[in-house]
Amino acid sequence: MQPWHFVAVSDLEVKRRIRLAAEREEREFYERRASPEWLEALAPLGTDADKPFLEVAPYLIAIFAQTYGLPSGGGKVKHYYVSESVGIATGFLVAALHEAGLACLTHTPSPMGFLGEILGRPPSERPYLLLVVGRPAPGAMVPDITRKSLAEFTTFVE
Repeated sequence: MQPWHFVAVSDLEVKRRIRLAAEREEREFYERRASPEWLEALAPLGTDADKPFLEVAPYLIAIFAQTYGLPSGGGKVKHYYVSESVGIATGFLVAALHEAGLACLTHTPSPMGFLGEILGRPPSERPYLLLVVGRPAPGAMVPDITRKSLAEFTTFVE
C-alpha cells in the first residue's frame, strides 16, 4: 500500500515558515512539556529550541504517514502497518541519501501538525518525521555519544 508521502522542500520561504513553527513547538517542549529526566538525556547532544539548520539545509523532506488511501474512484482504503511501513521507507531513504554522499538529521518536533498545514497535505496524512538533508557544514561536529555494543542489542540463536 506504500502508506507514505515525501515532500521535498527547498523553497526558502517555506523552510522559514517550517522553522518558525518548529521552534514554537520546541520552546513549548523545552520550557513546559519535557520532564527533567528527558532534558537531562538531551543535554549531551547540546540541543535547544533554536533550529537554524531548518533554513540553512538545502532540503527538508517532510515524511507523512497515510492512515488511509484516497482512490481515484472515491472513498477510503484503510492502510495497515502504517508506522512500520513508513519507518522502513524512511530508513531506505536515509540509506540512499547517505550513499549519495549527503548527511541527514532527523527532527521530530511534537506536535507536528503545522507541517500538514504549511505543506497543504490532506487529512489522510499525519506528519511522521522531518528529515534535514544536505552536506555537513565545514567543521560540523557530531556529538560524542556512546552507542550500544552489538551484544547489547543482538541475540544469536544457533
